[in-house]
Order: sequence, then structure tokens, then C-alpha cells
Amino acid sequence: MSQSHTKGQPVPDGEGFAELWPTLFLRRRLPGHEAANEALLAVIEDLEAGNRDLTTDYRQTNLLGLEHPAAGWLKDCVNKTAIDYLKRVGLAYPVDWRLQGWANVNRRGDYHDPHNHPHAYLSGTYYLRVPEQPASRETRNDLRPGAISFYDPRGAVNMSAIKDDPQIEAEYTVLPTAGDILLWPAFLFHFVHPNLADEPRVSVSFNLVLKWSDDYLPRQD
Repeated sequence: MSQSHTKGQPVPDGEGFAELWPTLFLRRRLPGHEAANEALLAVIEDLEAGNRDLTTDYRQTNLLGLEHPAAGWLKDCVNKTAIDYLKRVGLAYPVDWRLQGWANVNRRGDYHDPHNHPHAYLSGTYYLRVPEQPASRETRNDLRPGAISFYDPRGAVNMSAIKDDPQIEAEYTVLPTAGDILLWPAFLFHFVHPNLADEPRVSVSFNLVLKWSDDYLPRQD
């Protein structure tokens, strides 16, 4: 290579410091979500009435492809959020994708094992209903019911971290509320903690799957 760094890579500052391998995460509240959430909950209720395994059979129905005003609203919101995310990353060229979305209906005790989303570029979740978790539980006091945790993709990087070292926390946990949308790189492992409330927790997860173009290939100098 002709230079010590290439376009798109971190450039050291005047003293030689560069922040390497960042993992960008986005959480925002969607305006006007109240009415849309009620409509989407009704759609999901109807879908689940015809398929009790709606949550685990996530490839059966693309929720973001339905001809429904609320589904169209959420699709537009996901696309706008993804555009803002990619701008923040610093991509200065057009990126094209398709959306795949599915409903998650988590009843009492339901959770999702640690996993990532293969074959996608970005993944996210939008929350329709997040019930308040019980204050008193006859269980361990370190549980985080209703939360979602994300894990440092650099395995065991925190094994030698010391106090105040930003590498010390290998886990980032969010307790979402209704109307929140989260967006992250699809490779990021995450764990959905159990719902311990009697009311179901309902969300819509989604993937951004790239429509491939050779323009996405990094330049080789």
C-alpha cells in the first residue's frame, strides 16, 4: 500500500492515537408511535391466531412487507433509521437493501438465547409493548427481566482490563420501552432476557440484507 492507512480506516490524530474497530449502536424513540403500536399489535394478534409458532417461525411472514398502514409506517421508520446509521458510520456512497421483519411475542418466562443474525448487514428491534416487570421475585436478585444485552465481539478482550479502562465491560444492556428502536451490526451477539411479567412483551425484529453491488468492495491500493 502507498499509505499507512486506507480510506474508511481510522486516521491517527496528531499524537498517533486512533480508535480501532468501533461497534456503532443506535437507540432512539420513534415519534408518533402510540397509534402505530396499537395497530401493529392488532396485526400481530391476528397473525398469531393463525400461527401459534409465529415467533419461532420467523421466516414465514415478512411483517415489513405487509400491505398495512402501520407496517408501512414502521418500514419507513426502519429505513430512515438505517440511513441515519450509515451516515454516522461515514459511508459516502449509495447502499441498497431489502428488509425482513418478524414479530416476537414473549410470554412469561420466554427468552432468546445468545445469537447473531447471519447473512444480514444490520439488525434491529422495534418495541411495541414492554410490560413492567414484577418488583419482587422469588428468584436471584441479579436478573434483568425484559432487557436485551449485547456482547463485545472481540472475545475475552476485557480479561486484563483494570478500573476505568473502557474495555472492562464486555456486556452492554438496554431496558427498552415501547416506541424504542434499536439498530446494530448483524454480527453482534445479543441475548434477550426472560420476560417475568404476566403480560406478553411484543416487538418486531428485522434484518437489513444487502442487495449486492461490486461498489461495496473495499478499494485495494
